[in-house]
Amino acid sequence: MQCDYFDRGVCRSCTLMGQPYADQVLDKEIRTRELLHDAVEAAGGPSAVDWLPAVTSPESAYRNKAKMVVGGSVQRPTVGILDHRQRGVDLRHCGICTPGIQRALPVLAQFIEDARLIPYDVAARRGELKFVLVTESPDGELMVRFVLRSEGQLPRLREHLGALRSVLPEAAVVTANLLPEHKAVTEGDREVVLTDQETLPMRMGGVTMHLRPQSFFQTNTTVAAQLYAQATTWIDEVGPASMWDLYCGVGGFALHAARPGRAVTGIETSREAVRSAGQSAREAGLSDVRFAADDATEHALRARPDTVPDLVVVNPPRRGIGSTLSEWLEQSTVEHVVYSSCNPVTLAKDLARMPSFRLERVRVLDMFPQTGHLEAVTLLSRR
Repeated sequence: MQCDYFDRGVCRSCTLMGQPYADQVLDKEIRTRELLHDAVEAAGGPSAVDWLPAVTSPESAYRNKAKMVVGGSVQRPTVGILDHRQRGVDLRHCGICTPGIQRALPVLAQFIEDARLIPYDVAARRGELKFVLVTESPDGELMVRFVLRSEGQLPRLREHLGALRSVLPEAAVVTANLLPEHKAVTEGDREVVLTDQETLPMRMGGVTMHLRPQSFFQTNTTVAAQLYAQATTWIDEVGPASMWDLYCGVGGFALHAARPGRAVTGIETSREAVRSAGQSAREAGLSDVRFAADDATEHALRARPDTVPDLVVVNPPRRGIGSTLSEWLEQSTVEHVVYSSCNPVTLAKDLARMPSFRLERVRVLDMFPQTGHLEAVTLLSRR
């Protein structure tokens, strides 16, 4: 992939830009193999691990969510990032974003100018509009979120909403998120939905997941579909009567692996994500699937022995599941674990803490082309 922003030194976020794509994927596989080999040895010696071929991605136009900092001025707003002086750098034609987002960003930049929304000046700590966040569904619909410092420009947003949707009819969900604090986060706790539609349907592999504004979703739709398909294949081969989906988000693994007679429980701290997952399960008629807002580790620690499932799926953030949950799994009666990780370093550490489990299968998925990040999904079985 070639990127003018990278070539000009304007943006270096995609650290592998210009490296042949096959080399990127191979390097990620080698790195993951080395880390997990050490983890297997630490857990009690070598075992035969089935390494499946890596799942590749389109090299460009793959990212279904854009988190754009709004900078510049009312007359000349920028949507992109901030430079080392905290000035706005415009990236409205970023090539890793999906085609729908690439079409939307120039329209949104013009809308910011036309509606006279005041960009937030980080250095001076004044202004209103901090970010614009755009997500595209597999059907081409958009969720557009304007992150504001206060309610001051809400009336202006409402006033111009019709004009925005006339030039950007794909914008099915439009919201204002309020972030009054000056701190290094992307969004605040309060969300004001400006459209009648509140969720963005994400249809993948015969499953429809509802995405609410403050819910996590995998950023690469093409690869995410293959991630869910791979995990579901392994789960069906094992055939558990019961399973937990910990760190479940909007329920991707749980909804895909649901089967008649299989009791599935999804656990997630985000109440908005749990609402989304529950809505998806109800619409799909999945009576054996339930979701609850809870901490994954606390949920496991409180579980009675007779409620411990046959299989557990974990999909934690970059920090991994940590020592407490790893040790609980090690000492539990759980027979199988499907561990999906975006950080092979913490994945290896967690596996080393669970010597009773044998690493059976691994697959690297290139969820983030042009960067050093990856997703790895593993199947563990109790020895």
